[in-house]
Amino acid sequence: MGVATRGTQGLSSLQKKELWERWKAGESLTEIGRALQKRTGSIHWALKATGGFAPPKRRRSSRALSQAEREEISRGLAAGDSLRAIAARLGRAASSVSREVGRNGGCVRYRALEAEERTWERARRPKRCLLAQNDSLRDVVARKLKEDWSPQQISGWLRRRYPNDEAMYVSAETIYRTLFVQARGALKKELLAHLRSGRTMRYSRRSPSASAGGRPGQIKEAVSIRERPAEAEDRAVPGHWEGDLLSGGRDTHVATLVERSSRFVMLVRVGAKDTRSVVGALSEQIRRLPEAMMDTLTWDRGTEMADHKTFTVATDVKVYFCDPVSPWQRGTNENTNRLLRQYLPKGSDLSVHSQQELDLIALKLNSRPRKTLGYRTPADTLAQTVALTG
Repeated sequence: MGVATRGTQGLSSLQKKELWERWKAGESLTEIGRALQKRTGSIHWALKATGGFAPPKRRRSSRALSQAEREEISRGLAAGDSLRAIAARLGRAASSVSREVGRNGGCVRYRALEAEERTWERARRPKRCLLAQNDSLRDVVARKLKEDWSPQQISGWLRRRYPNDEAMYVSAETIYRTLFVQARGALKKELLAHLRSGRTMRYSRRSPSASAGGRPGQIKEAVSIRERPAEAEDRAVPGHWEGDLLSGGRDTHVATLVERSSRFVMLVRVGAKDTRSVVGALSEQIRRLPEAMMDTLTWDRGTEMADHKTFTVATDVKVYFCDPVSPWQRGTNENTNRLLRQYLPKGSDLSVHSQQELDLIALKLNSRPRKTLGYRTPADTLAQTVALTG
């Protein structure tokens, strides 16, 4: 099964239209999937098939039969009319109607809707892209990409290098499109690794992935863990937490929060992994905590916290981010996540757990004595520490 077939399978024309509208508006794969009632993987492949670029609008030739004309042919055949009589009513040549009926099932099996879809499918004649038509231009672009030049730099440089040769001009958009849509075959897939953004398809400028720098793990205006207060580092006082998403099967997740000094854990049910869902669920849960129970939150580099500013405004909790690929910087959270797998196994559907059920799981961990706490429980440790500092 080809990528294009795999991507669009199971999506109606209206769903495809809505998919591209939502993608251009900056919605995440999860949000689009939820709106269309499709799996995130199906949405990913639909977008991947064209590199994240919306396919051009289909245009019908003025000489081609319209859908209304095909419906008239179908009605005429059902009524037993001759092809010549149908053609006369349409003002078309009898030979045109005959060819139309012949290539779409014949007089008995002809159906207007199926004929319309087949015609659009047959009409798809992919035009060779600019870089596939011009070997010299393609080779120059490929060479500069290998030197880690951006498509924009290449496009601008070509105009200066070949001021009188328009055949050597190419837009940055065309380079991106040729890289992302591998079916074009002009630029090798390996060249994608030289893009600084690390992307493999086009994102809307409104999407969190684009606004956060386009790369998973890169958050706009993120405050480094290195700027976190010293008291958080030495676990001297309560109120400094670490957080992460625990992932399950079927693209389901649970947010985990751990207080650094006591190892007290909270679990938060989230509807999806996008930043709006995660920030909203965390904010609602944290606002229920006693005042000053949470001063800081240290998070990984996942874009689920891309909207961290909204979270801080809603909760008055400062957010700090780990260095890229450094989960050990939130070791307390990582260790707790391993303990939680006893109750939330890998690959299981985490969406089946209500918030009340998650609270009971957290209660079990918070009531269990821990060696690192001198065999006191996290609940007792937090209560005692809060009493001493309160």
